[in-house]
Amino acid sequence: MAIDLAFRELGEGPPLVVLHGLFGSARNWTSVAKKLAESWKVYAVDLRNHGDSPWSEEMSYPAMAADILNFLDARKIDRVNLLGHSMGGKAAMVTALTRKQRIGSLIIVDIAPAPSGSGLASYVDAMRSIDLVGISRRAEVEARLEPFVPDPNVRRFLTQNLITAGDGYEWRLNLAALAIQMSNLSGFPAEMLNQVYEGPTLFLGGGFSDYIRSEHHALIRRLFPNSDIEIVPNAGHWVHAEAPENFTRCVQAFLQRADGGQANTLIAPSN
Repeated sequence: MAIDLAFRELGEGPPLVVLHGLFGSARNWTSVAKKLAESWKVYAVDLRNHGDSPWSEEMSYPAMAADILNFLDARKIDRVNLLGHSMGGKAAMVTALTRKQRIGSLIIVDIAPAPSGSGLASYVDAMRSIDLVGISRRAEVEARLEPFVPDPNVRRFLTQNLITAGDGYEWRLNLAALAIQMSNLSGFPAEMLNQVYEGPTLFLGGGFSDYIRSEHHALIRRLFPNSDIEIVPNAGHWVHAEAPENFTRCVQAFLQRADGGQANTLIAPSN
């Protein structure tokens, strides 16, 4: 059953829905959304079990696609530009492959329509292992995560999901559902591999990331024949946060030319 997603709305113009990745939220996209909102009406949503959206035991890409379509129906949006990062990118791909006529153009950030490994499951386990009772500072949670999450930037990203509860904190992520469904989230629905979305599509990867690899290109071309693959230098998996100006420039340029074009593999200009 589809759920009603929490969202943030900015700007005026053609609609653009932004879908965050695993452990993310609409709030993580505020800076980029503000820039894109100069030309588009941006809806940055919280996917189920994330941010301010409701929790559900179901955490699959078809379920997330149903939520997105429900979101569009509730706002009487017939066709939309759809941008998704990582988990949100897979949800965007499934939405486009199942309801082709609803998606005017598609932007997929640093993910491919293929299994992406389950390394992030360790983050779920680490967060679930921390007893938040009596903790009064986020820094304490970061310190307890350090043995499991050595990258300080990732630790700060994860602890953005802490919200105050009484005298302490709680996670606003449904960690139990994520733990159960992690194998589904790291994969890609097999039934989608026989579908095709022919609308203009941009796969935008980070130069330091390996989530979009050369062996994925043939599959990308098959499922999304009208696609470009661009690589943003000096950025990892969180392209929009690590190279925001270059990322935004690539997205704006694609949306402006999204009336078609030939598939290419491009290197985005460095800052």
